[in-house]
Amino acid sequence: MHIPSQAEMAQIVSQKGLSVVTAVADRLGLECHLVGGSVRDILLGRPSVDLDIVVVGSGVTLAREVAREFGKAHLSVFKTYGTAQVKHHGVEYEFVGARRESYHADSRNPICEDGTLEDDQKRRDFTINALAVCLNSARLGELTDPFGGLQDLEDKLIVTPLDPDITFSDDPLRMMRCVRFATQLNFSIADETFEALRRNCERIRIITAERITTELRKIINSPIPSKGFADLQRCGLLPIILPELSALDVVETRNGRSHKNNFYHTLQVLDTLAAAEASEYLRWAALLHDIGKPRSKKWEQGIGWTFHNHDYLGKKMIKPLFRRMKLPLDERMKYVEKLVGLHMRPIAIADDSVTDSAVRRLLFDASDDIDDLMQLCEADITGRNEERNRRFHENFQTVRRKLTEIEEKDRLRNFQPPVSGEEIMEMCSLPPSREVGVLKSALKDAILEGIVPNEHDPARAFVEEKAREMGLLK
Repeated sequence: MHIPSQAEMAQIVSQKGLSVVTAVADRLGLECHLVGGSVRDILLGRPSVDLDIVVVGSGVTLAREVAREFGKAHLSVFKTYGTAQVKHHGVEYEFVGARRESYHADSRNPICEDGTLEDDQKRRDFTINALAVCLNSARLGELTDPFGGLQDLEDKLIVTPLDPDITFSDDPLRMMRCVRFATQLNFSIADETFEALRRNCERIRIITAERITTELRKIINSPIPSKGFADLQRCGLLPIILPELSALDVVETRNGRSHKNNFYHTLQVLDTLAAAEASEYLRWAALLHDIGKPRSKKWEQGIGWTFHNHDYLGKKMIKPLFRRMKLPLDERMKYVEKLVGLHMRPIAIADDSVTDSAVRRLLFDASDDIDDLMQLCEADITGRNEERNRRFHENFQTVRRKLTEIEEKDRLRNFQPPVSGEEIMEMCSLPPSREVGVLKSALKDAILEGIVPNEHDPARAFVEEKAREMGLLK
């Protein structure tokens, strides 16, 4: 990692549009510094459009003058917190007065007082986020590193600037941020910091689900999300925040036969999809696809360990989990439910001969999510038997080919019967009734079984014949 000289750092911060901040701060006689993740990302060569600026004095005053100097800029002032935000040309400038903090045991909300730059750096969560670069022209680019954050950046370590027990107990959300930064940056957590995570994990219970989920989403969207979930499990946070996932981390042995560790299998599936840059909620489906296994696990004599209907049980667990974690209960939740509930279907087809009827029903049930389902199922093949894995992948290719052929021929994606309920009622002189539902269901099954083409006239003829059998038509 290259550590810029003061002159190089002065040039870097000037290029980030901070020259206006420098000019205004000098004019007002306010000491100000670029701090935290902004400095860390500059040193790591990572992009950053969120710039945090600490002012020894009033951050709001500096923000107002900077917004005025920019001209067309959006200013937001948060009086309760003494902070302000200026948005200009896609960059967000966050201004806050330097402060010192103290905490009560039952809250993560600090009591704040005006302070110095040193006070402000002491309240930072990690050494790599406690770096500061002066923005005043007399000392422009000067780096202040009171806790060895530069060395920790070099060593790729997450370390707290003060006693980690105090850091995590004061604000337990920092435990989630610790794991999240380690995951996003592919850093290690220092031993003493990790042990403090273990000791303080129960404190996470005072943090709202929304804030925990915000950190989880950043972990799940990282390049190697398994790293974060493994750390959460090892330090004891995961059993508290996602017990359904944590419960997979077990291996039982009976009569010399063991089942695989479904927790680490799940993380392997998740990493495979992350490497393919899968969408966030496909990653959630991967993370949760096997959560029904602990409830369905049985030992069957002569067979071994079984997990029958874990897909069905897992699907039923999604909505309560999403509600508890304050995840969206809209179409995104239904998408995850669908994929968890269907994830065994392509595997079952690939295990046996691939029939047109089975593929039609899979296409009907998965509809527009069929491609994501197939991607999840292929990632789900993680066994150590390479020959079996190869056979599954070959059979999946056959399933994919048949899906394409049947979609082109039968147009079953987002299938709507070619004869509507209204047409059936008119045809048979029926009101809305059970008989109409029976006829619609019979037509759907006939089309999915390939007995009737997915076309109006043959479908209507089938319904008329079925209605006569039921005594509804002469």
